[in-house]
Amino acid sequence: MSKPVVVNIPHELGRAEARRRIDEGAARLTGQIGAVGDLEKTWDGDTLHFSLVAIGQTVSGKILVQEREVCLEVNLPGIFAMIAGKVKGRLREQGQILLEGPKRG
Repeated sequence: MSKPVVVNIPHELGRAEARRRIDEGAARLTGQIGAVGDLEKTWDGDTLHFSLVAIGQTVSGKILVQEREVCLEVNLPGIFAMIAGKVKGRLREQGQILLEGPKRG
């Protein structure tokens, strides 16, 4: 049984720049869940649909790019559902880095 993980990431980039960054960094972002192989992705308007294989399981989801927020929804199958909280935290952290750049200390 799959478990959806939803992460909302606010940004101040505008829709076009956020979409460009998501398009260029989607593989890095989805790599946070242990993906191997190719990331399949298709855009439908401002929604990026994706799927990939991680540890023999297919992970799918979508990223909705809005003017001031990005909504990432990932469907975690089987074993990944047990670690959904950890995955959610990493996706949020990496999503913020993707949209904002690394935090300066």
